[in-house]
Amino acid sequence: MLPVKRTAAGAALGFVDSELTKKHCTNFASAAATSSAASSTFNMAGGDSINGNNGVTNGKAPIGGAQLEIDEDLHSRQLAVYGRETMRRLFASNILISGMQGLGAEIAKNLVLAGVKSVTLHDTGTVELWDFSGSFLSSEEDLGKNRALVSVPKLQELNNTVIISTITTELTKEQLSDFQAVVFTDISLEKAIEFDDYCHQHQPPIAFIKSEVRGLFGSVFCDFGPEFTVLDVDGEEPHTGIIASISNDNPAIVSCVDDERLEFQDGELVVFSEVLGMTELNDRKPRRIKNARPYSFTIEEDTSNYAGYERGGIVTQVKEPKVLKFKPLQQALKDPGDFLLSDFSKFDRPPLLHLAFQALDKFTVEVGRPPLAGSEEDAQKLIALLADINNSLPDGRLEEIDPKLIRSFAFGARAVLNPMAAMFGGIVGQEVVKACSGKFHPLFQFFYFDSVESLPTESVDPNDLRPLNSRYDAQISVFGSKLQKKLEDAKVFMVGSGALGCEFLKNVALMGVSCGDGGKLTITDDDVIEKSNLSRQFLFRDWNIGQAKSTVAATAASFINRRLNIEALQNRASPESESVFDDTFWENLSVVINALDNVNARLYIDQRCLYFQRALLESGTLGAKCNTQMVIPHLTENYGASRDPPEKQAPMCTLHSFPHNIHHCLTWARSEFEGLLEKTPTEVNVYLKKPSEYISAMKQAGDAQARDTLERVLECLDSDKCDTFQDCITWARLKFEDYFANRVKQLTYTFPEDAATNNGARFWSAPKRFPRPLEFSNQDLSHINFVMAGAILRAEAFGIPIPNWAKSSEKFAEAVDKVMVPDFLPKNNVRIVTDEAATSLATASMDDADVINELVMKLEACREKLAPGYKMNPIQFEKDDDTNYHMELVTGLANMRARNYSIPEVDKLKAKLIAGKIIPAIATSTAMATGLVCLELYKVIDGSHKIEDYRNTFANLALPLFSMAEPVPTKVIKYQDMSWSVWDRWILKGSPTLRELLQWLKNKGLNAYSISFGSCLLFNSMFPKHKERMDKKMVDLVKDVAKFELPPYRSHFDVVIACEDDEDNDVDIPQVSVYYE
Repeated sequence: MLPVKRTAAGAALGFVDSELTKKHCTNFASAAATSSAASSTFNMAGGDSINGNNGVTNGKAPIGGAQLEIDEDLHSRQLAVYGRETMRRLFASNILISGMQGLGAEIAKNLVLAGVKSVTLHDTGTVELWDFSGSFLSSEEDLGKNRALVSVPKLQELNNTVIISTITTELTKEQLSDFQAVVFTDISLEKAIEFDDYCHQHQPPIAFIKSEVRGLFGSVFCDFGPEFTVLDVDGEEPHTGIIASISNDNPAIVSCVDDERLEFQDGELVVFSEVLGMTELNDRKPRRIKNARPYSFTIEEDTSNYAGYERGGIVTQVKEPKVLKFKPLQQALKDPGDFLLSDFSKFDRPPLLHLAFQALDKFTVEVGRPPLAGSEEDAQKLIALLADINNSLPDGRLEEIDPKLIRSFAFGARAVLNPMAAMFGGIVGQEVVKACSGKFHPLFQFFYFDSVESLPTESVDPNDLRPLNSRYDAQISVFGSKLQKKLEDAKVFMVGSGALGCEFLKNVALMGVSCGDGGKLTITDDDVIEKSNLSRQFLFRDWNIGQAKSTVAATAASFINRRLNIEALQNRASPESESVFDDTFWENLSVVINALDNVNARLYIDQRCLYFQRALLESGTLGAKCNTQMVIPHLTENYGASRDPPEKQAPMCTLHSFPHNIHHCLTWARSEFEGLLEKTPTEVNVYLKKPSEYISAMKQAGDAQARDTLERVLECLDSDKCDTFQDCITWARLKFEDYFANRVKQLTYTFPEDAATNNGARFWSAPKRFPRPLEFSNQDLSHINFVMAGAILRAEAFGIPIPNWAKSSEKFAEAVDKVMVPDFLPKNNVRIVTDEAATSLATASMDDADVINELVMKLEACREKLAPGYKMNPIQFEKDDDTNYHMELVTGLANMRARNYSIPEVDKLKAKLIAGKIIPAIATSTAMATGLVCLELYKVIDGSHKIEDYRNTFANLALPLFSMAEPVPTKVIKYQDMSWSVWDRWILKGSPTLRELLQWLKNKGLNAYSISFGSCLLFNSMFPKHKERMDKKMVDLVKDVAKFELPPYRSHFDVVIACEDDEDNDVDIPQVSVYYE
């Protein structure tokens, strides 16, 4: 990973909004001092790794000087979730992770990717074969070596700016004072209570997290101190509304425009701004609301004597800090309060698991080891210990203990399974971020989870759980060797190798999926690695930038498990690649795992899985949120059966003339960038390559769009053609004048500030904002930067060399001063689109054809003057390259427009997130999603689970919220003694004739009256001539009637048949596949 400049001693940790009280700042300002003290522990010998007498080793020192800078190219997706202040606090945080088996490895990976200042790994144990089912940080060569020490090199590769240190001796509680947060994954309750008491009483408090993974069971406990301030409980942007009216009442009623529903809740605080008339509300004083409705609310204020509301105004939610009072572990064990639920079908499970984990600790202390897999004696002893604990409770005793559940708990007590480690690694990693930053609501305080549904449906013989001296022994101790063999022989298709794909590859490699002689994993991704991928796509390194994702990821996964049989492809999974992913490929698959980032690709894979009746494991993330969906043949509905409503689009006229938020400005800016620098130069090249064909097509179209396109092409080659860099400066300077002065002057001339609509209402009423023209100033750096970015990109489009002085603001300003800017006079009768339903700004005219002919003549005259082979260089928008001036131009366009309309401006990062449509992403939610999916993968490979055993999940680590439920069942159609669903496809082999096909359907009690192939009708009972086709083979009808060449890799084709029963009632039947070979 590329270096990031860091501050020494964590000085930035105390950055907190100035509006917060000193009390609210305590958690973080005090922690800064701790960070400073801690830094002396690690910055030894210039960052070289050394061994001390106390078993402590120190990793690399931070790169960079005194000033903290965030590499926005690297961390852009994470910044979109956390923001700069949270990132700065993370960069100054020192973390201890004790216990470096699978769970500790996952937590460490997530925190190193997040970019904390330092991670100290503690473990006194050595690597065992048993560890390989859970941890990707060790390999066979590391057997017998200390777990913490062998973990350092691979973690350091993930982020070379994080100080990674180790402690290999027993911990003392005094050592904990060096950290802002400590995490324990393998510790006795007695020791955990001792350490937690120390952390709880420490000043400032040290965040203490205890987490365990035991087979298919897991737990988390959090204690962030007596008082912990949450600065932002959910991480969402503050809700806003555009005011339409405010009454002079007590209480005052505030109504907002019906552009969008309000998201305010009763009791929230809001502030007002930009209110005209009732200016008393513009004092930035937070006001509490009540009676919140979709488009109105009341404020607890008497506005009877305020000035009357005139127009305008924005109301914005104020996010209040929240103080949480954590109990120490010893107290919380006895009085746990409410447990965080994940699955409402298991609402009674957490209290039982609360006791089960205590009983397991007692068992381990008494026996000196956890229960053995398959040992009934150990299981019964654990059940007895649990019963004793339950009976000793003064109140809140459990009425019933599920012995079968506790037996499963006992059998897997020693195993750390990778899917569970990945899931809990995501959860715990996020809790550490919360502890260090105050961002998002902490887990308060216990969370218990189990996935016993993942076990094989048939009882496993205890002998089948015995270790085989293999790297999968821990997994075998839970599932048995038979399921392990099925996993190893599975044939898996993984689509995508980005953030989700990297995590999936690591998981399946550790699980042994496709690692047997009969197994194979095929992964495909047509993308290449970019710098911004490195903060979460952990299989990639900075030296892989520009290489194919799938190839690099597959190679990295093979290092995790050398037995992995994997083939990496760079094909996009689409209709165009069906010769690669042909029928034979799909028919041989065991399961498909999607790791995609767009809906259209997901829908395509969903249709393929439906067609070939293959299970699809679907997941996705958005910031701290993640979801998983299981698509199981003949059991569940498919992915495409339900869709989110389409994203609301702003009307064309709003974007062009009446923006009222920065999103409108940025959408317009991105559109202008693409129009000026990509689409128009592309049109120029298309014209110059084949001028006669191009002109013929434009004349044939003969509409307003063709006219506008020709005008833009003509401008590029005539009035706006650039031959020197000074021409480019002139063009950019005049664009500034056109966009931000002349167009606004014309708009306000056509619609003055006091203009009224046809019905007498104010034209410039909410949500419209009255604009003001800008006056260019070479003293305004934002003006100069806009012209500079525009000129440089214009020069690139025309292939003009850019002089060295062009990037000097002072010299560039001198060149801009040479540009002559003509005066502007507004015109009468200019038509400005105000109709929100309009989809184009081009206006049709009766003389479009004549204008097009005139434009063509001028265009041909320009072409004759061009040098042979002349062409332009279209520029495709690329948001993630900070050296290309793309975001400078888009940000400039958006902010100057925002300034026109008195809309708050944004910095380049925020502009990149919005205009670049960047999906917020963090490693923690990705890890959790893939862990959950792989718990479902056990069920799919086992092959005999019912729908009630599967789980779909929605989770939000920010809240935190976990919502699990069984999938929606597929809809079944019944007809006579038959039934089918969307999963069914009827197959007819033997290359039948049309007559044979009709008879085949007749035998099912169905009368076919229409058969079509694609858009071609092969048969309709209403057409007498179609009866002549009765004895022709269906394959010949497809070739002769539909004129379709069947590809050589296909042995069948599909027809859609409309049928009715004997009573003329339509019957919807499945798609029919006709085999001809």
